[in-house]
Amino acid sequence: MKQQRFIAVIFCGMLVAGIASCGGGGGGGTVVQPPAAPPPTGGISGNGIAIGPVSTFGSIVVNGVRYETDAASFTINDVAGGTQADLKVGHIVSVSGTINDDGSTGTADSVEFDDTVKGPVQSIDLVAGQLVVLGQTVRTGPDTSFDDSFTPATLEGVSVGQIVEVSGQFDADGNIVATRIEPKPAGTQFEVHGTVSSLDTTIMNFNLNTLVVDYSSAMLDDFAGGPISDGDFVEAKGTTLGPNGELVATNVELETFLPDAADGDRLEIEGFITRFASAQDFDVAGVPVTTNGSTAFEGGAAIDLGLNIKVEAEGDIDANGVLVATKIDIRRAKAVRATANVDSVDAANNSLVVLGITITVDALTRLEDKSAADVDPLTLSAINAGDYVAVRGDEFPAASGNMQATILERDDADTEVILQGFVETISDPSYTVLGVTIETDGATVFRDENNVIILATDFFNRVAVNSLVKAKGAESSDTVIIATEVKFELEF
Repeated sequence: MKQQRFIAVIFCGMLVAGIASCGGGGGGGTVVQPPAAPPPTGGISGNGIAIGPVSTFGSIVVNGVRYETDAASFTINDVAGGTQADLKVGHIVSVSGTINDDGSTGTADSVEFDDTVKGPVQSIDLVAGQLVVLGQTVRTGPDTSFDDSFTPATLEGVSVGQIVEVSGQFDADGNIVATRIEPKPAGTQFEVHGTVSSLDTTIMNFNLNTLVVDYSSAMLDDFAGGPISDGDFVEAKGTTLGPNGELVATNVELETFLPDAADGDRLEIEGFITRFASAQDFDVAGVPVTTNGSTAFEGGAAIDLGLNIKVEAEGDIDANGVLVATKIDIRRAKAVRATANVDSVDAANNSLVVLGITITVDALTRLEDKSAADVDPLTLSAINAGDYVAVRGDEFPAASGNMQATILERDDADTEVILQGFVETISDPSYTVLGVTIETDGATVFRDENNVIILATDFFNRVAVNSLVKAKGAESSDTVIIATEVKFELEF
């Protein structure tokens, strides 16, 4: 099969307003650095690079492309000699190789994974859906996969003081939007990526967001241009924290860049808009993008673009290093969730039915088996009617009552049913979401967005069409839930 040149630039373990290349090597190149944001990684290695979260295995699926990995090398957290078994769904990886002209298959020459931050949890905010790890704010949401070692496998299962590894993407504010979080044992080396600020060469300290790094005893790598400087994007590693919570670094590495894409190269960039002047002039992950009358928009229109909107931009690089977009795909928040037993499966048509809701999966859907069966890779054909699954995604097509799955996880059997979505109709003491009736009674607990218990009358006085509400309870029929709890939710 004919192979075409393919380049997808995101980040080594993160989609950020610019970052360094995966691992520590790479050649130099011109870097576009947006204000108050790290510089972008990207460029050309062999026939191209695809960087994004792992959707599933059986080879490896990244950004909707299934790469054969039989001859590929694996580097895990800067250590060569790894294997595909070291990777998990939700890890952001860098795949160097080729993509075939069908646009959905390819061959990987190398695969690299590097975490975004790894260290002890300092605080957790369940209402905001975020935690702080080594001074870095980590946001969780519909795109976050939690390792099933957490009980429960949600943010509620994470503990302050626990060591965790986070793979994720940076937004324009410097926060990490987690794609996967997993626990690590005591004694694990701490690692953190970030942009140097508040550098003090006298006491040999600098900040990475709110984390102070003491580099007085650290080995410095790849600082060929001189000493550490404010604005450098670095990875700091260490095994201990000092008396004031500072990271005592054993190694600080300047993250270097892959060669730039050349004039005419094809480029695909997925990330947050980190600079926005207009719909014709903005940066995606620190890379300048322009649109024109020929640019196709999916998931929205040009008017929907703005700072911190997550998009995928595709097009060719011009002589000035600007991506001339042929397509902009606007990625919306995915707030719809369903957890229940499977009614039926149609693997041939990539769909299943849960709570009477038809749910579609595609190449971008993250599939993971957290049940005792532990099927890896999990495919739709391995799921049966009666299996207990948790699905996150959005209603698609709009107002259809159907779901497009972003994440589908199978778990061990349970009787609790959960449905979160936007209210369609209201008839006190019930309401509907995605065609499912949520019935409440005297035993139902009602909560507001801050998890405070409220009266049933308060709930029904406030609830309106398009309110985002989560219901927990028991399934009395395929499309009816008797709620033990309902709660207003915030859309992150």
